[in-house]
Amino acid sequence: MFDIEEELKKLPARPGVYLMHDEKDAIIYVGKAISLKNRVRQYFQSSRNKGVKIEQMVTHIARFEYIVTDSELEALVLECNLIKEHRPKYNTMLMDDKTYPYIKVTVNEEYPRVLFSRQLKKDKSRYFGPYTSAGAVKDAIDMIHKLYQIRTCNRNLPRDMGKDRPCLNYHIKQCSAPCQGYISREEYGENIRKALDFLGGNFGPLLKELEEKMKAASDAMDFEHAAEYRDLLNSVKQVAQKQKITNSDQEDKDILALAADGEDAVVQVFFVRDGRLIGRDHFCLHITEGEPAGEILNSFIKQFYAGTPFIPRELMIQEEIEDAGVIEDWLTKRKGQRVYIRVPKIGSKEKLVELARKNAEMVLSQDKERIKREEGRTIGAMKEIAGLLGLSGVSRVEAFDISNISGFESVGSMVVYERGRPKRSDYRKFKIRTVKGPDDYASMAEVLERRFRHGMEEQKELEEKALPGEVGSFTKFPDLIMMDGGKGQVNVALKVLKELGVSIPVCGMVKDDNHRTRGLYFQSQELPIERNSEGFRLITRIQDEAHRFAIEYHRSLRSKEQVHSILDDIEGIGPSRRKALMKRFQSLEAIREADVDALSQAPSMNRLAAEKVFAFFHDDPCKGK
Repeated sequence: MFDIEEELKKLPARPGVYLMHDEKDAIIYVGKAISLKNRVRQYFQSSRNKGVKIEQMVTHIARFEYIVTDSELEALVLECNLIKEHRPKYNTMLMDDKTYPYIKVTVNEEYPRVLFSRQLKKDKSRYFGPYTSAGAVKDAIDMIHKLYQIRTCNRNLPRDMGKDRPCLNYHIKQCSAPCQGYISREEYGENIRKALDFLGGNFGPLLKELEEKMKAASDAMDFEHAAEYRDLLNSVKQVAQKQKITNSDQEDKDILALAADGEDAVVQVFFVRDGRLIGRDHFCLHITEGEPAGEILNSFIKQFYAGTPFIPRELMIQEEIEDAGVIEDWLTKRKGQRVYIRVPKIGSKEKLVELARKNAEMVLSQDKERIKREEGRTIGAMKEIAGLLGLSGVSRVEAFDISNISGFESVGSMVVYERGRPKRSDYRKFKIRTVKGPDDYASMAEVLERRFRHGMEEQKELEEKALPGEVGSFTKFPDLIMMDGGKGQVNVALKVLKELGVSIPVCGMVKDDNHRTRGLYFQSQELPIERNSEGFRLITRIQDEAHRFAIEYHRSLRSKEQVHSILDDIEGIGPSRRKALMKRFQSLEAIREADVDALSQAPSMNRLAAEKVFAFFHDDPCKGK
């Protein structure tokens, strides 16, 4: 029996994180404190004005636990991680999980490229962004290729110079073909410098150059080229106009403001990069009615900037927040240079914050019903599935599928859904290494063993490095595993988890004879589910997504002619003989059934090679099946 009064006396006067549990032992709130002793005791003091949300939460607390840290900064990092992991009921929750596109210039290469990227990596490349529109990023990259004829290929230059013919981009004048040596490294480098100027917002020299070229082509009565320069000139002018100057200090800023109504809130973020407003986005949150704006912003900032790769130099917000100082220190540590949180009171900066607030109000009023419907499709559907299985606290689901064709390259897919939405940044692909032929059960066992063993090793490595709050790509385990199949696939998963010492519920997404989802297989029984329910629709989406992702990976391997045939494992059978055999016999089954004479009659084959093929399939009767 947990005696709250006795446990309160044991609290240390040190910084740390505390976790509140309800009677079912679910975590309902996570918070941090400079002094655990002072902070946690406040919840149970009747004389204090705690607010509606806290008063309601306190009535459900059955016990609490705490983690002591060396500093308030460490407590902040740990708090962010625990909130993201457990998504407690009484914490203000960020519903969106978005990634933003960047333009990446590979300046570390001898012949750099300009690429689209959704990740900001420490790889010595230069990144521009983040931008809020992937379409706008792609348009900008296309324009750069037209203007400066930058290569798009993956060739290793100068090592691969002259090995292949120039690609189509060269012939349509969107690449200067450095792969053929048609442009010197110095000239190509100058084009890259101009592209970097363009991305940095220095449009003046380019506009002047295009105007001069257009006039020269017109004077020479080369009206076709003059029209091309005119169109490029207009495109650059449009881009230049969109780069609205917000201030003259050329700093990176995020401007944040919110609007709240009942249990719903919207935070609007304006992204200012190099002094230019490059875009905006909004984020939906669940709050407690009457929750102060400062508390909502405090929670949002910690969750949002724990997951975004880019940290601006300054955050401008609509009102003061409690943890401003420690959050500044945390963001400074992440960015590597000083970050400031400010509340502007007058002037243009205050007007920008007010503009963000008005936008948040508009989004909230226009989208409230849509937000409610979307919540039913996602969070509500996940709760419905959890209820059907008799589980609680299901937030993260991982689904697995296998794809192969007649013994050709088997691949596995892992898709992730959090709070009913796909989290594509956590998707993973697996190329089957140990299984020969189309054995889905063995292939699935390999995928699951690699996924969870990698996660355990990653977690151990982070613990050894003493990195508080850090999460690796495989470290976060799901609350539920969903297999594409019934009893067989579920038993495979349970066996792998048992061998690894991992305890996670596993269910199978069962299909009928027409390959349509009909229910869930869980704890040795099939559970029917209402076909018109949101839970059923979510199961179907997850199953289709796992299948699509596996098929897409398999197709990409085949399209690149990287598919590995079982015939490649036979000594003396190279690509030419493999193609000849497949062309003559049409399938692996026909090859397996052919005798030595028939095999030797295929083009490129001889008696010795035919005997090796025959022996391969018949020494071990399981091969080729």
